Amino acid sequence: AVPRGNPRGIAVLDDLLAADLRLALANPDAAAIGAVVRAALAPVGRWQPLSDHATVITTTVAEAATAVKLGAVDAAIVYDAVLHDFESLEGVNAPELAGITSAVGIAVVEPEAGATRRDGEDEGGTGRAGPLPAAVARTAAAHRFARFCAARDRGLVRYGERGFSTVDGDSWEPDPELLLYAGSMLRPAIDRTVAEFEAREGVRVTRVYNGCGILVAQMRAGRVPDAYFACDTEFMTQVQDLFPESRLVSQNELVILVAKGNPHGVGGLADLTKPGLRVGIGHEKQCAMGWLTQRTFNEAGLRSELMENVVVQTPTGDMLVNQMRSGSLDAAVVYLSNAAGSGDVLDAVRIDGLPCSIANQPYGVATGSTHRRLATRLLAAIETAESREIFEAEGFRWLGDGMSVGTTR
Repeated sequence: AVPRGNPRGIAVLDDLLAADLRLALANPDAAAIGAVVRAALAPVGRWQPLSDHATVITTTVAEAATAVKLGAVDAAIVYDAVLHDFESLEGVNAPELAGITSAVGIAVVEPEAGATRRDGEDEGGTGRAGPLPAAVARTAAAHRFARFCAARDRGLVRYGERGFSTVDGDSWEPDPELLLYAGSMLRPAIDRTVAEFEAREGVRVTRVYNGCGILVAQMRAGRVPDAYFACDTEFMTQVQDLFPESRLVSQNELVILVAKGNPHGVGGLADLTKPGLRVGIGHEKQCAMGWLTQRTFNEAGLRSELMENVVVQTPTGDMLVNQMRSGSLDAAVVYLSNAAGSGDVLDAVRIDGLPCSIANQPYGVATGSTHRRLATRLLAAIETAESREIFEAEGFRWLGDGMSVGTTR
């Protein structure tokens, strides 16, 4: 920051080191501007000479700009947005400072410890501690205020008017609704997390669970959700124009589901070709599980023999589990997660030696969503340690470490 007209002709950082030039810097231990500039310049040896030369050290960035306005100094390093309030000053974009920015964020405080239930007191009877209703309501109100501040057509308009560079925020709605498409097998892994997200953020998430082939067909027909959580990368790839960036969250594997005790002696895919065996699989066109099953059959070189014993193809693994429990099938090829809640009556036989039997689950946010940031925060909730525990308890392998699919973000 310099007086309007830049009387000292300052263009680069070295100009600030002139013997007779008076310089103001904000204290790097007290003000963000000082901290970010020091962090950027110290590694290249540029910070200490400036710090030693400074004639005024201020507590805030506004005080540094004020020192220039009052003539106490000839120049100061400040944020560009600060200059909005100083008509007598102008900014010099020194090349050494290019790219040094601060991201302005708003944080919502978690409910205080005294406002949470003790273990075993939650209404659902799960034993997990959770915030009391009043604390949840306050948190939801705080999230609503934060969304207002960060809305492209509300708070961000004001930030832009005050000289800030703004991000592409969500459109403002007091009670926004997210539309989430997710493969059926993911329901037990995410449903509770999504419900907690709704309560915490004060939003509504409409969940549509179905076979991924069916979901993709709906998207191709024009019904595009805000976010899509696919059962396998293959079905995210089919709509990559709508979801060019996605992140892997979990992994699931195909298993052969049999009655408890394995009465038909099924030890692998080859045993599913036994005469008279009634086998159920996922529908190749309607769900990722069916597509992956066909791929696995081909890889094993047994597709034609195996398909002779297939008596039913369904769009979801849960339907096959129900038919196994009723005794209408002798075996079914499903995801390991489908078998998680049926260990009392069913056994899972692993399909060894075929890496193609593994499915990876990516989460993507639609480019056309008006609530992209809200949908991204839902992903953050799904990637928490608490969510991971649920995924692993449901038979998934955790991959939520930031691996991206498609365009890296």
